[in-house]
Amino acid sequence: MKIGCPTEIKPQEFRVGMTPDAAHEAIAHGHDVFIQTGAGAGAGYTDADYAAAGATLLETAEEIFATADMIVKVKEPQAGERKMLREGQLLFTYLHLAPDPEQTRDLLASGCTAIAYETVTDSFGGLPLLAPMSEVAGRLAPQVGAWTLQKANGGRGVLMGGVPGVPPAKVVVIGGGVVGTHAARIASGMGGDVTVLDRSLHRLKYLDDVFGRDFRTRYSTAAATAELVREADLVVGAVLVPGAAAPKLVSRAQLSEMKPGAVLVDVAIDQGGCFETSKATTHADPIYEVDSVMHYCVANMPGAVARTSTQALGNATLPFLLALADKGWKQACADDPHLLNGLNVHAGQLTYYAVGKALGIDVVSPALAIKS
Repeated sequence: MKIGCPTEIKPQEFRVGMTPDAAHEAIAHGHDVFIQTGAGAGAGYTDADYAAAGATLLETAEEIFATADMIVKVKEPQAGERKMLREGQLLFTYLHLAPDPEQTRDLLASGCTAIAYETVTDSFGGLPLLAPMSEVAGRLAPQVGAWTLQKANGGRGVLMGGVPGVPPAKVVVIGGGVVGTHAARIASGMGGDVTVLDRSLHRLKYLDDVFGRDFRTRYSTAAATAELVREADLVVGAVLVPGAAAPKLVSRAQLSEMKPGAVLVDVAIDQGGCFETSKATTHADPIYEVDSVMHYCVANMPGAVARTSTQALGNATLPFLLALADKGWKQACADDPHLLNGLNVHAGQLTYYAVGKALGIDVVSPALAIKS
C-alpha cells in the first residue's frame, strides 16, 4: 500500500501523523511511505530522519493526496485537504464529526473511507487511540488553567498551590475518565484543592481507592455540579460521549454565580465542548472572557507538546495502521470489531450512529459497509 502523511495545516498544530519509526515499520512490511517535506519539523523530526527510514519525500500536500492509497494524519482534514480526497481513498485520523456538519458533508461527498481514531475501541471498553491524547490533554489542563488564573491573563490571581497561611485554588474536574483522572492527578500534585465529579459509582470507587488522599470524589448531579462550580477557581471539563457531541454541563446562567476571574478549561471542545459558552480557540489566541469568567478552549491542546504527543499517538496507532495496510481496510475491519468501530464514513455513507444522531443524517451499519 502507498501510505501518505501530509504536513498538518490546522493553526498551531505541530504534531505529525507518522514518526520516522512508524515509517520504517511500514516499509519493513513492504509498503511505500510518502512524507510531505517538513511534516515532522514541529515535532522535532527532520526530512533526513524520514529519508533514513526509507520514506520518499514529496514537496506538496497535493502530491501526497494524489499518490497515496491511505492518508495518515493527526487532526481532521481541513477544507482544502477535503477537496483532495477521492473515492476509494482511506483516511485514518481524528475526525470528531458530531459537532462538524461541514466536514461530514465534505467527507461524504468525497467518496472516501474514513476511520476515526477517537471511535476505535478495545476489549476493555476503552478508546485506545484517543487515550494517549486524553492523557496529554488531561495533564496539560491544570497547567494551562494555572496560567490562565494569573491576573495578567484575566484570571483571579490565585496560585494553584497557595502558600503557607493562604489556601490553594479550588479545582473541580467534571468527568473521572482518562482526561479527568490525569487532570486531577496533576492539579493535586500542584497543590490544588481538587474534587472530581462523575456519574459512575464504579469509577468513583476506583478513584477513591487509588487516589483517595490526593483528591476528593463526588457523585455528579446537576445540583452538586452547580454548587462546586460556584465555589471553584478552576473548572476542567473532561466529559466524553464516544463519537457524540459533548453534553452541556455548565450553562451561561451559571457563569453569573461564579467568582469573577474563575477559569473554565474545556478539554471536550473537540466534541463541541461541555460548557454552554465554549467556542474553539487556538494556541495563538487561546483564551476569551464571558461574564467575567475566563475560557480556555483550544481544540488541539496536545499540539502544544508536539513531540511527546506525536510519540504517544504513534505508539497507539501503529498496530492499526499496519493492519489496515497489510490486509486492506475491509479485511482489517472484518477481523477486528474494535477497528470496525472506528469506521465513520464509507463511499458517501455515514457509518457511525452517534454522529448520525447528532447531525440528523441516516446511518448505514458498518458491518454492511464492509460487505459493499
